[in-house]
Amino acid sequence: MTMAIRILGIDPGLRKTGWGVIASEGTKLSFIGCGCIESDDKRPLAERLKQLHEGIAGVISAFEPDEAAVEETFINRDPQSALKLGQARGIALVVPAIAGLSVAEYAANLVKKTVVGVGHADKKQVQMMIRVLLPKAETRSADAADALAVAICHAQHRGIRTLTAQMRAAS
Repeated sequence: MTMAIRILGIDPGLRKTGWGVIASEGTKLSFIGCGCIESDDKRPLAERLKQLHEGIAGVISAFEPDEAAVEETFINRDPQSALKLGQARGIALVVPAIAGLSVAEYAANLVKKTVVGVGHADKKQVQMMIRVLLPKAETRSADAADALAVAICHAQHRGIRTLTAQMRAAS
């Protein structure tokens, strides 16, 4: 009998960071919770990053996930925006790591391909498939749906990652 693993998916953003928690037991996926952490854009950058840190730490405390997965960001044309997004992504990576969770990263195209079947799916297609795969999920934002998609992607790929790590350790 397999044990259910709780997975926290994170879709990082400076204004809005989506989060979603699922349980994965074998091939069965169950919705646990989702939402969005927002930072106040009238505050200095350091305070906004602190808000994201506290929000993600709160989600981890409330839902006690076993593992985390974070979406890799695409290249932004505006260097200043890319830098700020990178800082928010750093928070999304380090907070679960500080909590002792293993953290995986997935490219947006892989997340979409895993969930929808097409690497360039739009947000509406992702949200539709979330409703199919997790019928009890109540996603109120595209960011929360994207975070659930990241968690689903991790659930589908984590076995391969574990096997690869075991093979590397044995050689």
